[in-house]
Amino acid sequence: MRIRPFQLGDEARLAALFHAAIHQVAAQYYSQDQVNAWAPQLPDPARFLARGTDGRTLFVAVDDADEPLAYGDVETDGHIDHLFCLPDVAGAGVTTKLYNALEGVARKHGISMLFTEASEPAKRFFAKQGFEVIERRDFEVNGVPIHNYRMEKRLSPVPR
Repeated sequence: MRIRPFQLGDEARLAALFHAAIHQVAAQYYSQDQVNAWAPQLPDPARFLARGTDGRTLFVAVDDADEPLAYGDVETDGHIDHLFCLPDVAGAGVTTKLYNALEGVARKHGISMLFTEASEPAKRFFAKQGFEVIERRDFEVNGVPIHNYRMEKRLSPVPR
């Protein structure tokens, strides 16, 4: 497994990975109605192309055949918007290595705080990485009540 930047051509595979993660991993924590509201269908790959080319750092963890296993991003303000892995590699350390690469980029760019809106399964993961829950966020998606957690982690600067 290696981690590399997003490449043109990744977008359809990331859309499928996102959908699978929600329908198989998040479904263990959310109702079927909530999962269907969150990801009612396979997302348009153009969303992932835009994400990979809008200035944020988007890394992809790939296998030996260059097939995506996980992906994650960090925006220039320290926001981690997406961090998803294929269901069959959940818990295998792939996401931790990917997260560490994202945090390394944030530190290199002088970002002093990372923050995210973590789902139930992501909440445990981010807590293990040193994030603290700031608040539970209750809202609706397509008329269906759902929740996540605002989480933050302060970063110390990289020694020079």
